[in-house]
Order: sequence, then C-alpha cells, then structure tokens
Amino acid sequence: MGTMLETSARLLRLLSLLQSRRDWTGAELAERLEVSARTVRYDVGKLRSLGYPVHAVPGVAGGYRLGAGAALPPLLLDDEEAVAVTVSLRTAAGGSVTGIEESSVRALAKIEQVLPPRLRHRVSALNAYTVPLPAGAPPDPVDADTLTTVAAACRDHRRLRFGYRTHDGTDDVREVEPYRLVHTGRRWYLAAWDPSRDDWRTFRVDRLTPRSPAGRSFTPDREPPPDLVPRSIETALTRLRARVTVHAPAEVISARLPPSVPVEPVDAETCVVHAGADGPERLALYLLALDADFEADGPPELLRVLAQLGRRCNSASIAAEKEARS
Repeated sequence: MGTMLETSARLLRLLSLLQSRRDWTGAELAERLEVSARTVRYDVGKLRSLGYPVHAVPGVAGGYRLGAGAALPPLLLDDEEAVAVTVSLRTAAGGSVTGIEESSVRALAKIEQVLPPRLRHRVSALNAYTVPLPAGAPPDPVDADTLTTVAAACRDHRRLRFGYRTHDGTDDVREVEPYRLVHTGRRWYLAAWDPSRDDWRTFRVDRLTPRSPAGRSFTPDREPPPDLVPRSIETALTRLRARVTVHAPAEVISARLPPSVPVEPVDAETCVVHAGADGPERLALYLLALDADFEADGPPELLRVLAQLGRRCNSASIAAEKEARS
C-alpha cells in the first residue's frame, strides 16, 4: 500500500510539472522528482495509460510535453496559483473580455467550492479590501478567442499574421513576432517585433483579427523595452501637438502639468508649453485648464476650436449679464 501511495503522489507531481511548462527533458523531470530517468519513463507510460496525452519531444536531449486530450485533466495548483486564478476569474466575470463572463462565473463557482479554508480567507480579504478605480471611459472589449490566440503565439514563439484597423480607420495586414500582452485596465495591447519595419510596435488587440494559418516559429532573441506600451499610448494620445506661449511663470505651469509635458521658461512671467492631445477639442480644454492667458501658433484645427469656444463663452457671458440686469 505504501509503495502504491508513493507512486500515486509521484504521478500527481509529474502531472503538475508537465502542466507548469510546455517542454521538459527527461533529465529535468528526473531531477525534480528525485528519481531515475527510467522511473520517469515508467511514470509517463502510467499517465498515458490513464488517458493523459504525454507526447515525446524530438531532439538531442529528448523530452516530454503534455498535449491536448479529449477532456481537460485535473489542474494541480499551488496556493499562490489558486488565489491568482480565483481573483482573476472574479475580475473576468465583469471585465473587458467579451463572451467569457458566464463561463468565468461557472468556473469560479467550481474553484471556490473546493478552496481550502486558508485560501478562501485570503481570496475574501483581497475581494473585501480591493476597490476598483472608476474608469473615465468604459473598457474596450476584446474577443476571448482573439486574446487566447495572441497569447498562444507569444507562448509558442510563433509569428502572428493579422488584419489590423489603424487609428485613422484604414485596414492593414501585418505579420509580427509577438512577445507580450499588456493590459492597462481599459485596453489590451500586443508588444511585438515588426520585421518589416525592423522595430518594436504595439497593437491594440480590440482592433486585431488573427489570420490562418499560424506563422513560422522564431527565436525570442530580444526583449521589448519596458516603456514600449506607455510610450506608444502617450504617442497615440498626443497626435495633435501645439507650441503654446503661456503668460505665467514656468514653475507655476509645470506644477499643473504631468512631468512628461515639456515646459520651457522664456522669462520670469512667461513660458512655452509643448502640449499634445488626440484631438483639437481635448487639446483646447487642456490649455484652458492651465488657468492662464496663452497664445497658440497652431495647428489650424486647434485655432478654430479655440475661436468657437471663445464665441460660446462670450454668448454665455452676455446672456448672464442680461439675466442679472432684469
């Protein structure tokens, strides 16, 4: 009986290892399990006899990979993984990935039913003391199949070919080496190396439609810059730029702006702000919020919006004066 229990426990550990990484060599598994390579081969055969599709990986060192079977095998999670999955499912039940809300609730119910009390308390504490920050705009939903396809391409180091709707609404076809998925809370972004441009690029996943077949494999021999996605978002949000002379001290205006906005002092009472936004209306409101007199040298669409706002404010002021006199 003792030997049987020991073998069963070892099979569970082996299954857990195969689930945690795509490929394992026999030597790596033997070292982790503290058994011989022969025992690993025996245990792999046992898992196969139980219906788990453990495939042999070709190569000099050889190895094993857990493939997809007719049914999902039991997932063996450690404490941290179980907490992470439970919290993630709660988020997904009301998150920005379309089509998985109901499935997330069902999966969450199954996991919470078998959570040990110590983990249930940790999850409850996280849920009770985590308050989501209200978003200024609703999240841009992403199709779940698209997200999993992109994630699999990142994991398997395979080129991704897709149709893409650009910022100006035109359609394009791209093929890239995908590296990372980044979620900002509102949107999903793909960080990828674009061989045709010989540079890093980011793509909004909600504008992306994967195309078949899957691309050829690539060697991940580079790392995307850590500020790639923030820098790309900043560029997208500042497509319209203006050089604005502000009649206020540079230190006063700098205190009212994010550190990323350049402010150049001209003299003790004047400075130049290099402002940007994704449209003339937003840029005009951005400048009005500086609470100081200013002159903008363009672009023309910004000047038109400022003139329109001036007329509206003037009309509102005249109406208020008439109301006060009556």
